[in-house]
Amino acid sequence: MKDENYTFDKVRIVMVNTTEPGNIGAAARAMKNMNLSKLYLVNPKGYPSAVATARASGADDVLSSAVVCESLEQALQGIHLVIGASARQRNIKWRQMDVVGTCGEIQKTTATENQTVAVVFGTEKSGLTNEELDLCQILMTIPGNPDYFSLNVASAIQVFAYQHYVYTTTTKFDASSNELASFNELESFYEHLAQVLEHIDYFEEKRPKALLMRRLRRFFGKAEPEKEEVAIFRGILRNIKPFKK
Repeated sequence: MKDENYTFDKVRIVMVNTTEPGNIGAAARAMKNMNLSKLYLVNPKGYPSAVATARASGADDVLSSAVVCESLEQALQGIHLVIGASARQRNIKWRQMDVVGTCGEIQKTTATENQTVAVVFGTEKSGLTNEELDLCQILMTIPGNPDYFSLNVASAIQVFAYQHYVYTTTTKFDASSNELASFNELESFYEHLAQVLEHIDYFEEKRPKALLMRRLRRFFGKAEPEKEEVAIFRGILRNIKPFKK
């Protein structure tokens, strides 16, 4: 059985465009309580901040090791499973799970050596945009009162971190030899696919590029393609049109 800390270290919390530094500190505190330490911040406002340090209440090590990124894509480099947290229903139905089901997917992914997971949380007011969710394979929801659901981002991270801790310490999955395609490999595949579809003039007014690519991302995201499977698709696409980056 693998060391629990090794599993916890394979989960990355990503906060996007956080506007209140106190929420970053509160998130760091919630993470440390539940044995998580990998914090990535995308364009945080007013950070570093004494307010964040005060709200961290001793989780200074999580804050000091936090990685500040200029884009969500940068924060997801090297990741194999990307999960976006959202309380809102969307017109495009991403693969959706509650927080418990999501933790099961995380455990299955991290059971394989060197595979990592990112859980992405959006802004305090509007959450993640559709474009940011395009980079995710699973949309995670936290069930709550349908008549009043206004969960603070740090509180949402606390709920996830607690459920992940409970799930990790009570459930073990056998390691798989089939390695999932990484975020980088999938993004390169989607870019290659879009180039080929443009080459054959597939996009048109009734099939706009943005909408079609979003649906294709959803399709492949649900399949959780492995490295070898993505390589096969890339080989097919190269026979139609070489990849130009």
